[in-house]
Amino acid sequence: AKGAKLVPLVPNASFNDVLRKFPPHLVLNVTEDMMIMQEEIFGPLFPVMTYKNLDETIEYVTRRDRPLGFYVFTNDRARKDKLLYSTISGGVTINNCIIHVAQHDLPFGGVGASGIGHYHGHEGFVEFSKMRPVFTSPWLSLLHWFYPPYTGKQERMIDMTIKLKP
Repeated sequence: AKGAKLVPLVPNASFNDVLRKFPPHLVLNVTEDMMIMQEEIFGPLFPVMTYKNLDETIEYVTRRDRPLGFYVFTNDRARKDKLLYSTISGGVTINNCIIHVAQHDLPFGGVGASGIGHYHGHEGFVEFSKMRPVFTSPWLSLLHWFYPPYTGKQERMIDMTIKLKP
């Protein structure tokens, strides 16, 4: 495992072969070249990257494909705002993991390689709906005055309309 360390988040939990359930774990001491850092993770493994300063973190996130989820752990408002305004992701959870997905009133979805669009709530309804515009011309329409071929009367009316324009 190239030096990575698994830390269980649920004490005394174990893998269930029948249900194929694996308890959540932090993965510490990860490096960029490890397989876990090469693809999007949809499992109970949470790699933890360390950094020297906030700009290093922002640079790390922005030079990769945009993540489906971004988890920020801080009580410092300036730090949180800098991370939110300097990165792009499908969704964000502050001081927790994945909870934004479970909020039925928040849109969920990715950006770029992690997906396009969003679903859940009102945004999901709009996303998966197709608006169908229908225009019905009124019984008494003046549009025929603007169609060629133009007669003298039509040309005078068009000229008058143009002159009235502010």
